[in-house]
Amino acid sequence: MNAPQETPLTLHVARASAIEKIPVESIRIINPRQRNKKVFARLVENIANLGLKRPITVVRTESGYDLVCGQGRFEAFKVLGERNIPCIIITASEADRYLISLVENLARRKHSNRDLLAAISSLHERGYSTKQISQKTCLDPHYIGGILILLRQGEERLISAVEKGWLPIKIAITVARSDDTVIQAAMLEAYENGLLKGEQLMKVRRLIDNRRATGKCFNHQKRPEKITTSRQLLNAYQSEVRRQRLMVKKADIGEQRLLFVVTALRKLLSDEYFCSLLKSEGIEDMPQVLAVRVKGEA
Repeated sequence: MNAPQETPLTLHVARASAIEKIPVESIRIINPRQRNKKVFARLVENIANLGLKRPITVVRTESGYDLVCGQGRFEAFKVLGERNIPCIIITASEADRYLISLVENLARRKHSNRDLLAAISSLHERGYSTKQISQKTCLDPHYIGGILILLRQGEERLISAVEKGWLPIKIAITVARSDDTVIQAAMLEAYENGLLKGEQLMKVRRLIDNRRATGKCFNHQKRPEKITTSRQLLNAYQSEVRRQRLMVKKADIGEQRLLFVVTALRKLLSDEYFCSLLKSEGIEDMPQVLAVRVKGEA
């Protein structure tokens, strides 16, 4: 598929027009998106109390109007039973309307990762190159290319870690494309180069373990592999061994932390001043399991 030709985009900020009131029934949403119900309820309440602060943006079509910016305000007006809504009418091609709508979604202060990824994916599917998407979204071309690779492979966990900022995109791509041996080497190199440090390295390790155990996506059960060969049996055995070792390691960490808490509490409870302070604050008990540990009965 050939990429769309780059044509100058006529933005409504450059060609201001008078505000008109348009019937809500004649407006069509061209790029609908899901929104948080609580946030939307606050928006409806705000418009009901204060009115519409900023008109929505539409483009005139043969059958009516297409909504470009302001889906939340538009839907709030419909919920409030309003028949007409203030609009700014712009002139733009169908592709440009869709692009303006995507950019408006990206420009929201608290856009979700899902919105961002959907926008990048939509632009790519419409034929835009990595460079063109980078120019439209003001994101680094290497980042866009890496995200597209992860999207194609369904790597929801890796994408989430990249978006949160603690997993470099380069390492995420290596994890997505490689086996355990290569991943270990990449993590070692990243540690030596200072890309991963301390707790960040542990978080990446846990991410890889979770990805191996439960799959690339969130909230999806990894289908058990049907064992038909000795090699598959060996892989299943090794996977279970890794899982149980991880459980034992987590249990050991929990036990060490509990021992630290118990030791600290024993020392504090031997201090009469601390005990008097607890009584004065009305704190005279603790969970039975912890109390048994502190007393040394278990």
